[in-house]
Amino acid sequence: MAPSAKLGVCRMNDKKRGSYVDLSDETVHWELGASQSYGDYLQLDKLLAAQRPNSLEHDEMLFIIIHQVQELWIRLILHEVTAVMESVRRDNLDSSFKCFERISRVQEELLGAWRVLSTLTPFEYSAFRNTLGRSSGFQSAQYRELEFVLGNKNRDMIVVHQRDAAAHKKLEQVLYAPSLYDEVLRLLSRRGYEIDAATLNRDFSEPYVATKQVTAAWLSVYHNAVKDWDLYELAEALVTLDHKFQLWRFHHLKTVERVIGYKKGTGGTGGVSYLAKALELKFYPELWQARTSM
Repeated sequence: MAPSAKLGVCRMNDKKRGSYVDLSDETVHWELGASQSYGDYLQLDKLLAAQRPNSLEHDEMLFIIIHQVQELWIRLILHEVTAVMESVRRDNLDSSFKCFERISRVQEELLGAWRVLSTLTPFEYSAFRNTLGRSSGFQSAQYRELEFVLGNKNRDMIVVHQRDAAAHKKLEQVLYAPSLYDEVLRLLSRRGYEIDAATLNRDFSEPYVATKQVTAAWLSVYHNAVKDWDLYELAEALVTLDHKFQLWRFHHLKTVERVIGYKKGTGGTGGVSYLAKALELKFYPELWQARTSM
């Protein structure tokens, strides 16, 4: 049957049901010819074949999809943060603010993912948890990369990725490279704010240590907002990013607590007790400290 004939049948059947979308004035490409299709472009055959439960339990599909969706959102954040860092290096902050806004919206989606996962009850999760082996979100290379890029460096965290040579190499590169915050501090220095050479040329693989000098520099930015409005906006964008990351960590902890209580994680950590340690972590400590002095 020709596409137009099929359409006619659909219309007739829809009319009998009392509703249909009239496509008579639309130039729908019923035949795609040599063009790629929607499914081709998004590689949906691979994407939708990537959910492979280890059990026959209905709820394992939810568990898999939530984590895959989070990995995709993290990939987008990494993409946007890369663009932000390039804007900072070029002293062109205007182009970074759209990226920051997009990151913020994605972070909202990541928070929403925990709300969906929290529909999984302890009984439902325990039905397939043993099939996971030692696999755990602790082993997410993308998440670790994001932590490093945003400023939370910890060389011990890459050990778990040794079995994946490509991931391990990438994380090593990011570990020793300047973080977003390092690039921002270099920008402050270029704009005339006093930042010690020791801070600017530090070992980037080591955890960042807050200094009074950097806090003072941020206070100056806030006090001179009219003159350096783009730096003021940058400061607030960083605080928003940091704040929402802390909210994500908190929702992660509460979701784990709700689903498994205080059991150890499948990756060997203490579960809730491990996640609680991260709640006080801040990527940009001086921006928080400066608020007390305003």
